[in-house]
Amino acid sequence: MMRSIVDKAAICLVLLGLLALPVMAMSGGPPVENNNGDPTVKYGCTCHNNGAPSDRSVVMITGIPVMYGLDETYQYTITVADSLTLSGGSGNTKAGFLLSSEGMGVFTWANDQDIREVDDALDDISQSGIDSDGIWFLNWTAPAEDVGGVNFWLAGNSVDGSGVPDENDYWNLLSFTVSPPGSIVSGDDAATLETRTISVGDYDTLFLIEESDAQKEADRQAALSLRIFEQGNLLYWTSLVALIVGAVVQKEILDRRYDDGPEFLANELAYPQAIRRGLLCIAAFAIGVRWMASDVSIAFPPATIVEEGTRTSDITGFAIGCAFFISVWAAYGVYRTVLAARAEPQVKDIL
Repeated sequence: MMRSIVDKAAICLVLLGLLALPVMAMSGGPPVENNNGDPTVKYGCTCHNNGAPSDRSVVMITGIPVMYGLDETYQYTITVADSLTLSGGSGNTKAGFLLSSEGMGVFTWANDQDIREVDDALDDISQSGIDSDGIWFLNWTAPAEDVGGVNFWLAGNSVDGSGVPDENDYWNLLSFTVSPPGSIVSGDDAATLETRTISVGDYDTLFLIEESDAQKEADRQAALSLRIFEQGNLLYWTSLVALIVGAVVQKEILDRRYDDGPEFLANELAYPQAIRRGLLCIAAFAIGVRWMASDVSIAFPPATIVEEGTRTSDITGFAIGCAFFISVWAAYGVYRTVLAARAEPQVKDIL
């Protein structure tokens, strides 16, 4: 009886081990050959999605040259994802890849990238562990001599992370060729010599991605808050300027009513003060006109001192308004200086 129980337990352990083997192999990268003995990178992984490719697996690679230069290095970015996840839905979030150039050129990568050489095919590379974002950065250095066109094959799979290679795991294949040196003459369109992005997968996800309801609502809220912020700023500064102008007008009216004005200012002090204020008036007015005529917006913080992608505010209108306000205020200062120079000196001014 005890022996029967031990035998059954052993059989169960063996079965569990056999089930775990594909999972362990896949987590460290796909094998060189699939279950049919064909190259996985060319024929796909037969253990996922019942052995059939799926458009739900989006496989993309960027930085591909049309024509390679001898011993020149190119930066590639591989992206593998579930199309449902890319479009804002709830889909697979784990991914892997297998890339081959048939030994033409050399692949290199930084230490922080989860990439490894493939067992039994050291010229090919794959992920060294299941990746959560499905993005890898690597370099490909072209051969040092002309070997003709270089063919690339890229296989990518997007899995649900359940640990079982089932119909909820999706894979797809991508292949392309980089032309040899001299195959594109200098007279050809320069655009054809730039790097390109090659992808395969669900068309709507790649080119016609629709935002999810949550993303649309987030964008609407962001636009609403930005509009409130801009209108609030406009009302605040407009009100402030109106108060300042009103106070100045009121002061001028009271000065005339009570025959009052600025205190006497000697000419040796009035002339330098008027010149300074006049120059400030002209400079601020010129800057305001220049900003109005320019098509370049003024951002804060300046894009040159912040990281790429940092959100900045367009303060073009505010800056132009400040320039003209300073110009007008300096002109008013010149006017007050002239009044002070023409005022009748008092006893204290003579003493």
